[in-house]
Amino acid sequence: MPFLTDPVLAVGTLAGHPQPTLPADGGLVLRPWRAADAPAVHRVFQDPVMHRWHARSADSEDEVAGWIRDWHRAWEEEREAQWAVTGADRGALLGRVALREMRLDDGVAEVAYWTAPAARGGGVAARAATALAHWALDEVGFHRLELLHAVGNEASCRVAVRSGFAFEGTKRSALLHPDGWHDMHLHARVRGD
Repeated sequence: MPFLTDPVLAVGTLAGHPQPTLPADGGLVLRPWRAADAPAVHRVFQDPVMHRWHARSADSEDEVAGWIRDWHRAWEEEREAQWAVTGADRGALLGRVALREMRLDDGVAEVAYWTAPAARGGGVAARAATALAHWALDEVGFHRLELLHAVGNEASCRVAVRSGFAFEGTKRSALLHPDGWHDMHLHARVRGD
């Protein structure tokens, strides 16, 4: 049965090109992950704050190296797009920003992010999410980007608002964390916002 609408983004829109490096305000750079990033990502995932707001842990650098390989495959398969966030000198890892749950036909993806402990409170996540949203909506042609965070994660809510994601509501008991089910705030940006 044929669809009555054309796909918003064609297959190959992302995978047909190398993953780009993107500039962000304040001298930040969003760059593809490298195998050499595994030790830094592993260190970030030892932080108790990461354990509170994320459902994933990292037991070893080898495990994280596997994640990085999967992040590269995810770009090629147009499932996800993950970037390391660094300073303009491309030195220390400051965080991660990503498009997850990509549905090219619908032109929809979910924005996700985290920051390294030393980078928190400096606007890194908001600047990275803003740059990613601009690229995805204005350059690639996504129609809608969603952003979810645990209701209790006030810092993440501030990031969402600062990066132009309007609050749309609460998804009750939507994500299981080690401490139980979390209600999640839903924010979104659409092209033209």
